[in-house]
Amino acid sequence: MKGIKGKVAIVTGGATMIGEAVAAELIACGARVVLADIDALKGAAAAERLGRDARFHQTDVSHDADIARCIDATETAFGGIDYLVNCACTYVDNGAASTRAEWNQALDVNLVGAAMMLQACRPQMVKRGGGAVVNFASISASAAQSGRWLYPVSKAAIVQFTRSAALDLASEGIRVNAVSPGWTWSSIIETLSGGDKAKADSVAADYHITGRLGLPEEVAQVVSFLLSDHASFVTGADYACDGGYSALGPEGKAAAITRLMD
Repeated sequence: MKGIKGKVAIVTGGATMIGEAVAAELIACGARVVLADIDALKGAAAAERLGRDARFHQTDVSHDADIARCIDATETAFGGIDYLVNCACTYVDNGAASTRAEWNQALDVNLVGAAMMLQACRPQMVKRGGGAVVNFASISASAAQSGRWLYPVSKAAIVQFTRSAALDLASEGIRVNAVSPGWTWSSIIETLSGGDKAKADSVAADYHITGRLGLPEEVAQVVSFLLSDHASFVTGADYACDGGYSALGPEGKAAAITRLMD
């Protein structure tokens, strides 16, 4: 991807399958990456797999002190920050029964954590003449999903946060976009399916025009595009990487009109 070589990125949630795939894609394009994640064991293992252009820094994005230490560690290791990918996420969600504490946790990690990471990275980006940010939204941001309130609300807020940040930071040469994955073979889907990807694909098939889950690498390629100079005129956008989930609509894949003639 044009313009990525030599750049420095922080990927929050870097210990997850999607976060690691994003880091791997950026490194393949010539960037150096700090994986910021609360999971020390998985984060360190991911950085080791990625090699010399990766570092891991244990970071809880709901703690400002952790964020500040991550920024300092990135500057020390690689000299500055050009890109931020806000992939860190919690899936805590009990729908209508969710407690105030659960609401606060979901919003603190999924939304406020992303905003605080950008706030902390901004001075470093300005020093280097600008930068680019990709926030992880979701197809859940625009669809009602039974039993889920916290996660979709937080992701809908991320889309609006992306727009507002794009407007206010444009004068500093900082582009801000979002990516909205559909069902993707990810850490959470792997856990929920018991590691059975074929089962997960079969469940996802009805909801995606492509008839399958997305792959972490496919999402990572959209992220790298949005960070790259190929997207130099793209900001404030929410890019769907969802296998047609958002295009499909409530009628699904079957011909609905013919039901009137049955």
